[in-house]
Formats: sequence, structure tokens, C-alpha cells
Amino acid sequence: MANPILRQKLDAKEFFVAPGLQDMIAASVCNKVGFEIVYGTGYWTTASSLGLPDAGIASYTQMLDRMATLARTSNAALIADADTGYGGLLNVHHTVKGYEAAGVTAIQIEDQEFPKKCGHTPFKRVIPVEDMAEKIRVACEARTDKENFLVIARTDARASEGFDAALERMAAYREAGADVLFFEALQSEEEMRKACASLDAPMMANMADGGLTPILPAKVLEEIGYAFAIFPSMTSLVAAAAMEQALMSLKAKGAYEELPIFDFGEFCGLIGFQEVWDFEKRWARDRA
Repeated sequence: MANPILRQKLDAKEFFVAPGLQDMIAASVCNKVGFEIVYGTGYWTTASSLGLPDAGIASYTQMLDRMATLARTSNAALIADADTGYGGLLNVHHTVKGYEAAGVTAIQIEDQEFPKKCGHTPFKRVIPVEDMAEKIRVACEARTDKENFLVIARTDARASEGFDAALERMAAYREAGADVLFFEALQSEEEMRKACASLDAPMMANMADGGLTPILPAKVLEEIGYAFAIFPSMTSLVAAAAMEQALMSLKAKGAYEELPIFDFGEFCGLIGFQEVWDFEKRWARDRA
């Protein structure tokens, strides 16, 4: 069952930010902080679980397993990256069914050719606009909960076709039934403003560190006209930087006492060890 909170926030025009989650450690810490909506990122879940680039290498089965685990671990509503839908129209239909059954709240599908590539890297190719519009129509029809399970349409055409052509694609995807539009890799605040002003639909901003789009504060994004923003790479890059710092210190000094570290006891609680211990106390027998 899709979490209704995303639909409710969009209907109320309540701007929000959603951090990207690359693994279950990030999901557990995010539970502690208390985000209501999170983003299951394709790039970073692929990097975290497979050690591979976001270049269409991860399969539907692998991504479904990852998103299902995120949906189970996280207390928040999950927006999940589904790349191109992993194939043609039948694949899109199957993907939507699988993601919805896994507990996802919104599915993101893009108009790249398969195999796809990260939206902020070169050599992307897009499919014809009508082919993508048909994918959106299939996705909308495939969902069981047509009120709360949302379809997000992404275009990667800015790089190859230019801003105006990509804008036309976004309008076509909205006409096909997309609940949210994702205009990927815009290259300036001016383009972001023009896109939001031109499209009559909830817009998602992608604040990808190191990407082509300017990283702006939430208040500015809301003022521009976005409905919400995802920060897909933040937790991953922060974690990687912290790990590098700790490892370098350990290698050079044989210690890392001066570095911040999460409390082990608290982390045990975050991932459910207290429930395990309570179970042991109730059911464990003396084996001595």
C-alpha cells in the first residue's frame, strides 16, 4: 500500500526535501532524524550494493530487491528510481507492479535508451517522445492504487535536444498522465525558473552534488516553483568522505580517536537489536 503522505503534500503544495538513501545504514539513521519522505537512488544503491556505475548494469531484479529492502527498513514514504522501466512496455508494466507490491510510494521512469546512464554524465541517448509517453500511460494504468502510488516522469533530453525540446517532452509526459515531472540536468537557475513557470505540474528538483544543476537552498527552490527536492548523493558522499578520513588516519597513525563516530550502542538500537535481546530474554533456554 502506497503511503498517502506524498500525495497529501503535493495537494497541499507543502514543499519538502527528500534525502537519498544508498543503503540500510543510511535508512536507519534517517529514521532517527525523522524524514517523512526519502529517495531510493539508482546511482548510489548500485554503487553501494554492486560497486558498479549507474550505466544500466543493475537489473530489474537487483533493483527491486534493493528498493523492497529500503521500503521495509525506512519509516518514510519511498520515492524509487526505476531507470527506464527496464525495457519495453511489458517491462514497464511489470516494474510498476513489482515496485508497488514492494512498498514503494512513487516510481521514477526516464526517457533514455536502454542501457541508461547517470543523468549528469555524458553520452545519454533518449527514445522518441511518443514512446516515452506510452510508457507513462502504461505505468499509470498498471498501478493498483491510482490515488497514492505516483508516477514520476523524467526527461534527459536537455543535453542532446536542448532546453525547449526537453520542455516539450515534459509537457507531453504530463499529458500522458505523469503525476510529477523531473526535468533532469538543467544547467542554470534561469532554466529552472523557466521550466517551473512553463509546466502546470508538480516539479521535482534534483540537487545532485557534482552535477550540472546548481545546488540551491530549499527556500529558493520553493520560491522558484518546485514542489519538492531530492538530495540523492548527499549521504553517500558525506559517508565516503568520513570513511576516507578515518581510514587515512588509521593508516597513518594507527588510530582515529579524534574523528566523530556514531555510538555503537545507539546504532544497535537503530537496527533492531533491542527487539532481538527482548526475544532472547523471553524465549532463550539455559543450554548449560
